[in-house]
Order: sequence, then structure tokens, then C-alpha cells
Amino acid sequence: MTLPLVDKVAIITGGSRGLGADMAIALAKAGAKVAIIYTSESSTVSATEIVAQINSLPITSQSSTPSAISLQADLRDSASFPKIISSALTLSSTSEDPKINIIVNNAAVQLALPISDITPQSFIDTYNLNVLAPILLLQAALPHLAPNSRIINISSVGGRSGFAGLSLYCSSKAALEGLTRSWAAELGENGTTVNAVACGPIQTDMLDTIPERIKGRQKEDTPVEKRFGTKEEVSNVVVWLAGEGSGWVSGQTINVSGGWTMY
Repeated sequence: MTLPLVDKVAIITGGSRGLGADMAIALAKAGAKVAIIYTSESSTVSATEIVAQINSLPITSQSSTPSAISLQADLRDSASFPKIISSALTLSSTSEDPKINIIVNNAAVQLALPISDITPQSFIDTYNLNVLAPILLLQAALPHLAPNSRIINISSVGGRSGFAGLSLYCSSKAALEGLTRSWAAELGENGTTVNAVACGPIQTDMLDTIPERIKGRQKEDTPVEKRFGTKEEVSNVVVWLAGEGSGWVSGQTINVSGGWTMY
């Protein structure tokens, strides 16, 4: 079977751990060349390990050598985005006119603050990474985006649900979903699609920080098997959205929560 993303160039922010790492590996297994973007120095080792794992994937008759790179970049610094694009373009198999095919905006910060404790700086920190960074990355990529490209924004069920103490995070995800719809309307003429994936409770390290009483209620309220989702179940949706099979789907927020929320 032909790999669905053979030789496509993909950028994934926040790709060194958790959901981002799993999505990067899944995209590579589907044939994509992956640029993994991470911010923290502490993530260098994990990013390097993921690159090595991708580059050791078996070569199939439908693909060239698997390849991935990692790049440490501060997504709150506007100077980072041209560097990200330049690095990603080195993965393209077309040296004369290299292109980018897939962007996954996954990096985000979640600050748990009641409304009384929100400061101008905490607002700036959240919105610069969760909202402005996807804008600036897409702007930098636009001159190099191939026709039929795929922009995938990783959102959260929090974008349409109210969680106490998470108003900055939830509102930033609502903003990201608004960008998704507007970009879909703006970029679709050449076949490019823009979609969001709203993740429900997923079994990651972040979930371990949630009190057991809340997690128990979340499980009980999830129609599909009364359980949390897995990273793989999110990555499967991302890979599908990145491929040709989703070409008639754009401007949508795909809820991946086992029915915990429905829309």
C-alpha cells in the first residue's frame, strides 16, 4: 500500500513530547518528512530521540529514506519563524522549488488561574503561544505552501466548554478554532484545507496532574468505553486530516473525545 504522505514536508510545533511526539512519529510512518519544533532546552534529548526513531524507520518501496529534523525555537519570538521555515525546507525532495505541505500547530501553554489572578503578562504569555504563534508560522510558510496543503490546529474541548480556572486556555483555544474557520475560507482556492482537532481527556503526563475525583467523573461521562483516549487515537485523526482522503473537509473542528463532548 502506498504511504499516504510520501515525501510530504510537515512541521509540528511542540513535537518533542506527549501528543506532539506521537503525532510526529505517526506522520513519519505515513511517509512525511517531519520538522519537530520544540522550545525548552530540557526537551532537546527527547527531540533528538524522536528524530533518531523516525530516521530508523524501515524504508519502503513507496518512500525515500525516512527523515526528520528537530529545531529549538522560541515560538514567542517573531524572529524564530523564518528559521523554522528555512529548516523545514531542507527536508523537501525538490531542491529547486522546495515546498511545505503540512503544518500542525500543537504547541500550547495551559495556565491554571482564576479570573482574580490573571495578569496582563499571563494573558500575553498564553495568547502569544496559543494564538499568535500559529498566525506567524502560517505567515512565514505562505510563500512556500504547496497546493493542497494541510493546516491542522490542535485545539481542546475546552474551546467550547467552560472550565473553572482555565479561562485563558479555553478562550485561546476558542480563538484558534475561529482562526481555523477564517483560514479555511481564505486558503481553499488551491485545494488547501484548514481544520482543528479538539482533544478530550487523553492519557498523557498532563492528565496525571488532574485530581482523581475529576478524572473519575470524566471517565464516567465518556460514552465510548468509559475511558480516556490514547495519543494514537488523536494521531490517527491528524494523519487522516493531513492526507488526500480529507480533501473535502475544511473549516471544521473534529472532536476527538469519545463523545465526552459532542458538536
